[in-house]
Amino acid sequence: MQLEIRPDPAEVGRARRWARSRLAGSGIEADEPLAETLILLVSELVTNAVVHTGRPAVLRLFVPDAASGPTAGERAVGDAVATVRLEVVDASTRAPRPRCADGDDTNGRGLALVDGLADRWGWSSEGAGKRIWCEVDRCSSATPLVTGCDAVPVGPSAASPVVYGGLAYEAV
Repeated sequence: MQLEIRPDPAEVGRARRWARSRLAGSGIEADEPLAETLILLVSELVTNAVVHTGRPAVLRLFVPDAASGPTAGERAVGDAVATVRLEVVDASTRAPRPRCADGDDTNGRGLALVDGLADRWGWSSEGAGKRIWCEVDRCSSATPLVTGCDAVPVGPSAASPVVYGGLAYEAV
C-alpha cells in the first residue's frame, strides 16, 4: 500500500489518517499500542520528508497477514508473525541526519523518536533520491532497552517513560 505525499506540511495529517485506515483494515485497531506507535512513526518520517526535502514523497506501508507465516523480509518473534514496515521514498539525495535537540528546541527529535520506537530503521539510496524505513515487530517476546542522544537506558513500559536529554515521552 502506498500514498503519494505533496511537499506540504498539511500532508502529514493526511498520511496519518491514511495509515490509520490501512492499519484498521489489516486488523490493527486504532487504540492498540502498535497502531499508536506506527502512527507516530508515520508522522515523524513524513514530516522529515516534507520539511527537509521540499519535494514530493511516497509513503509505503507493509502489514503482514497475522494468519500467515513470515514472508521474505519478515521474521517470527515468539510464536507470531512479526514485522510491520514503513518506508518513505523521496527525491532528495541528502542523508537523514539524527540530531540531539537541546532543552526548549522545538525540532530535532524526530529520528531519536524513530530510533526509540522502531525495532529497526535505516535508509538507502534509491535512484535520484533515498528510502528511509523502519520496522516494528507486531509481537515481541523481549523488550529492548532504548538509548539515544544523552539517553538514560529505560525499558519501555507504561510505568517507565523513555528519557532523551532530560525530557521524557511514552507511547500510550
